[in-house]
Amino acid sequence: MLTVAALYHFTRFDNPDALRAPLKALCEAEGVRGSLLLAAEGINGTIAGPPDGIARVLAHIRALPGCGGLEWKESQAEAMPFGRMKVRLKREIVTMGQPQVDPTAAVGRYVDPAEWNALISAPDVAVIDTRNDYEVAIGTFEGAEDPGIRSFRDFPAWWEANRERFHNKRIAMFCTGGIRCEKSTNYLMGLGEAEVFHLKGGILKYLEEVPEQDSLWHGECFVFDQRVALKHGLEQGSHAMCHACRRPVSEDDRRSDAFEEGVSCPRCIEEFSDADRERFRERQRQVRLAGERGEKHLGAEG
Repeated sequence: MLTVAALYHFTRFDNPDALRAPLKALCEAEGVRGSLLLAAEGINGTIAGPPDGIARVLAHIRALPGCGGLEWKESQAEAMPFGRMKVRLKREIVTMGQPQVDPTAAVGRYVDPAEWNALISAPDVAVIDTRNDYEVAIGTFEGAEDPGIRSFRDFPAWWEANRERFHNKRIAMFCTGGIRCEKSTNYLMGLGEAEVFHLKGGILKYLEEVPEQDSLWHGECFVFDQRVALKHGLEQGSHAMCHACRRPVSEDDRRSDAFEEGVSCPRCIEEFSDADRERFRERQRQVRLAGERGEKHLGAEG
């Protein structure tokens, strides 16, 4: 059984480029794969590997400047959910496009999973899902507002267009692991919102700690790896991934005439040209041939 660790930490790295090569080398030496992003504002990513290897990589990250307080969410996977190890440099570890936002300065009030149900059930609380539309489509909290955004960068424009709807409301925000809420709560506080809360540890921590019979979560939680979605107890869910558009596909989607493995799904059937689909078919053919040889083709990751 492999350990999967989802992590992020906001801190100030003076030279994130200098951290990249040693981190990648350690991951590869420990048999750890996944994706880590480094930026001047910190680190973000998900990695998977043998438990001892993950422990050594996490110890290395905690020793980086300002990362002593690093927290992470662990789950398990029977098969490696990543094809390779990527450590990339980015302008932001989660892209919001708002230079004034600084989660190291202030964020909303954390709410533990055990207290979340009471908060979001209160009549004076507006519950806002900060994730992308395709994530919300497969699962969200009861009564949550769906901004319908294609990417997190679109959230500020949505808020500006809708903020009057939430006048005199307390704001409770959530996302997969918490990182988007660190930025979105700081953003709202910068605009003068005083009563802003967010789910500590994100949906993943809630699904890990809150018993299903007590849960206000409906559906599954999209994750950015080959497991695609998780459910209560962080068990793998029923969704697969469309490797054309990278969106989750349900069992009903896979029965649709618009679904072709690796080529199209009901959500992207109109988004690509015939030439694109032929290219996807060739990629899928190479994936299939690699599987027949007992190999994993990198095209399987999209």
